Amino acid sequence: MFNDALLSSVLELGWSSYQSVPVERFQNSQRIEIKDFVAEEVPVVLMYNGVSHVVMLATPTNLEDFALGFSLTEAIIANASELESAKVYQRSDGIEVQVKIPEVRFQGLADKGRNLTGRTGCGLCGATTLKQAIKPTRSVSSELKISASQLTTALQNLSEHQKLNQLTGAIHAVAWVSPENGIIELREDVGRHNALDKLIGALLKRDTDFGAGFMITTSRASYEMVQKATAVGVTILVAISAPTALAIRLAQASGLTLIGFARDNSCVIYSHSQRFTE
Repeated sequence: MFNDALLSSVLELGWSSYQSVPVERFQNSQRIEIKDFVAEEVPVVLMYNGVSHVVMLATPTNLEDFALGFSLTEAIIANASELESAKVYQRSDGIEVQVKIPEVRFQGLADKGRNLTGRTGCGLCGATTLKQAIKPTRSVSSELKISASQLTTALQNLSEHQKLNQLTGAIHAVAWVSPENGIIELREDVGRHNALDKLIGALLKRDTDFGAGFMITTSRASYEMVQKATAVGVTILVAISAPTALAIRLAQASGLTLIGFARDNSCVIYSHSQRFTE
């Protein structure tokens, strides 16, 4: 069903990113027994300076990127250099990521009182107050413009970069796209917010200019996708599916160009349309 090249590329992501399970498939009035590939999700605990902060259900790949992206978009650290180290440990019941941050940042984290389990699709994981739930978004600006043809090309090439989703059909992805050079980087995860944090972490390591490209998410555009994107200065966020009303309001207020229903040579522009050219 899947060629060896695809399996090999996914195996590079980590053996536990998917599992092979026996299933019965019913098709055309016939029942056949086959093996299917299903996405893995495991508890991943982020521990800051030895103290557990939050447990997320995530795909167990690119977790150093995840730790960096999550730490910055959740305002645990102010910049990438403040993440002193991130070490991943396999445990019998999940994965532990030991993150070292400056003591002043750790004290600020302790004051937030955020320490609980986040579900795979959780958008407000760990928030205990209304103030924590809706964090202010950063104002963003850039001279970036993208054309309809540049967006269409990126969308057409998106699936070939989604190796794990090709195998399992259950994985979100977020891609970083250069208008001139196409898809530069992509991260996958069972949780859309996790995929975005992984991508942001990877791009931070490359010292990326977040005003020079745009992001595509294979999910809907929720509030937290807008919040996380603007936290690092992204000015264009494209979603394959719909945005929420709150996401639109925050995109309008922050200066973010928010595009939804991007597929089949069409899209809907919800805010700051000046960056999209025909």
